Amino acid sequence: MENIKKEIIRTAKKIEEDSCYLGKGHYHAAVFWSNMNYWIGIPIAVTAAITSALALTSYHIIAGVLAIIVSILTALTTFLNPNEKASTHYNSYNGYKALMYKIGIFCSVDSMLESSKQNLVNKLKEFEIEFDELNQNSPQIPKWALKKARNSNNILNSNKLFCVRKENK
Repeated sequence: MENIKKEIIRTAKKIEEDSCYLGKGHYHAAVFWSNMNYWIGIPIAVTAAITSALALTSYHIIAGVLAIIVSILTALTTFLNPNEKASTHYNSYNGYKALMYKIGIFCSVDSMLESSKQNLVNKLKEFEIEFDELNQNSPQIPKWALKKARNSNNILNSNKLFCVRKENK
């Protein structure tokens, strides 16, 4: 029983680590798209205000050029939809974070209290299903965000975002 329990816990910890990497990748992507929303949105608002003021003066050519810039930036915002992308990446981050916490509790507490091998296997299968569903329902993580997430020396010992469970060695 102990060997099976150790293998179940080892497999659960692998899902936990993968959830941590993917969650951090989604977090970095969410921050990028949230910032992008401001990087595009604020210049649109400022330029639109200046354009409106200039339209009432004799600077019609400058107002026309600024109006074109506002139109381009507005179209870009509509096309990229940075707010929606930030939201979907942040939701995925929260899903992976929640799964990671569940697995951490399972490995630290539940597996020590549970005596039934079948119950442990069933719980592991639930984690695998939830992980697969998160993978299927999450947007693709940009390569740079995944690379940034993987650059932690020991991601499970990193407390920068949410991977804080310490390994007992």
